[in-house]
Amino acid sequence: MRLPGSARALEARRRRALELVEQGLSLNAAARVLGCAPSSVMRWMEAHRRHGEAGLKVRSAPGRPRRLTAQQEARLLRELLRGPAAHGYGTDLWTTQRIAEVIERKFGVRYHRDHVGRLLGRCGWSPQKPTRLARERDEAAIARWKRTRWPRVKRGLCGWGPTSSS
Repeated sequence: MRLPGSARALEARRRRALELVEQGLSLNAAARVLGCAPSSVMRWMEAHRRHGEAGLKVRSAPGRPRRLTAQQEARLLRELLRGPAAHGYGTDLWTTQRIAEVIERKFGVRYHRDHVGRLLGRCGWSPQKPTRLARERDEAAIARWKRTRWPRVKRGLCGWGPTSSS
């Protein structure tokens, strides 16, 4: 397991291990000084013997290859911008499950809905919580109320005070 740190620091540590062994320290002693396993020192020495300084370079772990190419990811974002209705969904709300279904239909690639969030995050998208509006909401009635009733309510607030309950 690699210690955290910059690539430069890790490479310097590997070079230091070689120096210590060249100065006559045993693998165990060099490993103790550097706080690593003797097998790591041996591996670094072997890599240096085979590849020179390039053998001491930090290489990133490749990991699993992406299932969508960069072009496919760009196309997916364009598809998502068209909205859920364009893909046959009844509400104008994207869920990771719906996006996974679109990915499978468009590209033939299966994504678990939990992984779709990571994919979107890599593309610069973030989860958004929709604002909750009543389905019965009547924008025209609200505008009319604000225009006619609200000014009267507001005027009445100026003289607001306790009232008698009798």
